Amino acid sequence: MMVDYKWTDGNNDDFRMFYQKTEEYYSRIVGGLENRKTFVPYNASETIDRALIAYDGRNAVACAGLKHYSEADAEIKRVWVEPEYRGQHLAQDMMKRLEDKARKDGYKRLILQTREIMTDAVALYEKMGYIRIDNYPPYDMLPGAVCYAREL
Repeated sequence: MMVDYKWTDGNNDDFRMFYQKTEEYYSRIVGGLENRKTFVPYNASETIDRALIAYDGRNAVACAGLKHYSEADAEIKRVWVEPEYRGQHLAQDMMKRLEDKARKDGYKRLILQTREIMTDAVALYEKMGYIRIDNYPPYDMLPGAVCYAREL
């Protein structure tokens, strides 16, 4: 399969479609939006500076985002691969592209937040050399959250 990648931002229509899918997924795994509503503002699509979208032909099939967190750190957001495209290393490829972009943009480290229940995501991040760190704000107040980082 040949996949083309496009850099855009969180206002892109395809990225916003994935954003909505991830919102529904995250709410479902934690028992409803009520259990995560205080963190939704920190994850708004329009706050994502750089978005990477994978296309199979004209179809958007995966996404990942980078968000400025501090002068040294960029935060990885919304890594998502459509179910029928999973197992083809798209998430790993997008992560490498995010790392390259963050390095070029002058960041020293990438950080991310996930949940232990998301075992596939945790396995991917650990396989790629991300190390578990203390939860950073605002996720230091989120039960079930786990944070990771990787020096660039």
